[in-house]
Amino acid sequence: MRNPARILLILLSVALIVLGGALGFALLPTHTRSIAAQASAAGESSIEHGRYLAVAADCTACHTAPGGKPFAGGLAIDSPFGAIYSTNITPDRASGIGNFTLDDFDRAVRHGIDDEGVTLYPAMPYPSYARMSDEDIAALYDYFMHAVAPVSSRVHANGIPWPLSIRWPVAIWRKLFAPSPDAPPFDASRYTSPEVARGAYLVQGPGHCGSCHTPRALTLREKALDDSSNAYLAGGQRIDGWIAVNLRGNAADGLGNWSKDDILETLRTARNSQQAVIGAPMNDVIVHSTQYLNDTDLQAIAAYLKILTPSPGDRSTFVANPETAAALAAGHEANRGAELYVDNCAACHRTNGQGSPKALPKMAGNSSVLAEDPSSLISLVLGGSSLPGTAAAPSPLGMPGFGWRLTNEEVAQLLTFIRSSWGNHAPSVSASDVARVRAMPDAVRPPK
Repeated sequence: MRNPARILLILLSVALIVLGGALGFALLPTHTRSIAAQASAAGESSIEHGRYLAVAADCTACHTAPGGKPFAGGLAIDSPFGAIYSTNITPDRASGIGNFTLDDFDRAVRHGIDDEGVTLYPAMPYPSYARMSDEDIAALYDYFMHAVAPVSSRVHANGIPWPLSIRWPVAIWRKLFAPSPDAPPFDASRYTSPEVARGAYLVQGPGHCGSCHTPRALTLREKALDDSSNAYLAGGQRIDGWIAVNLRGNAADGLGNWSKDDILETLRTARNSQQAVIGAPMNDVIVHSTQYLNDTDLQAIAAYLKILTPSPGDRSTFVANPETAAALAAGHEANRGAELYVDNCAACHRTNGQGSPKALPKMAGNSSVLAEDPSSLISLVLGGSSLPGTAAAPSPLGMPGFGWRLTNEEVAQLLTFIRSSWGNHAPSVSASDVARVRAMPDAVRPPK
């Protein structure tokens, strides 16, 4: 309740409930256009195409609980108002989508309206899925209805307290901020080549990258749903203590200095020659989704991301400077942050800040190090992290956490040193920044 944005959102919700009852009834969901005419009898090619789309959309990440059956739901998804539990999307008739028609499925996936006419919470990224084509929606439907095993599961009550749990204000939110059901799903003609258009479709639509990597307004809407605004994919969403990074062309904290191959390699293996820090939420995306995309689609995604211009207001810069490496190599530690780096970090990341290619991230010019919000770096130092094993890079790699033995002030001094050395220029880190992240659940994991 100390978060001003959360307080404002609660007040806005209560005001809607008190003043907008009549409007809510006027805006009850209407049945969207049918796509039944686009559907054909389920065939193997359609099912396999749907399977690939389910991977591209990373459906398993949200709709499979730890230790649960695939797509049976029950995963708790944190929101500013409480936990939202993912639904069962297997073809079970009692607890899943077994009774859904293609039209019902389309309304849920692209327009955020369930089979009873209730608006879904936008934890379901239907503003992004609205860009998917009729043919792809039909293929997804074929896959879930004909190739996924039905699973009976318990329906979890969402952990959102009254009055925020009242659903008709969410319908108003959908009417105001989600794409119109009558809008064309995706306009490929805006792009310079079929490859870039394909990448744009995957990023904006099934990949729903903007759901995490685009900043949100106080209303929780994404500030942009496509590249018509330079807010799109400019980073800023905090997920489990990690910040979804800037994917635009910024040279310091974005992908400006990444090649297409760097992007493809990251999506395939969770590591690359740039050695950026890949956080736990993105690990899941790579493990369950992007490592299985074909090279043509990964190249298309990379080609699209590389056309995005830098977002404005970047406070970070990098100009290589050998003075830090020379001083540390000579045993000169300018401040407490430098001492902490030598004691805790230099053995792996080296005094020159270059790390080890595709294994240990470099500190010099690292786009994650230069991110304006240091939350990801703080999470990394406090709790450690690991790179997952993938088919192309099967060996997992890990970093231990240091939060069990470093104070908030020490973590702040260490990260301020890292963000201002080897030519890095990024805002300093305060002890209060560290305390905020440390207060999050599981922020500090004791050593094994």
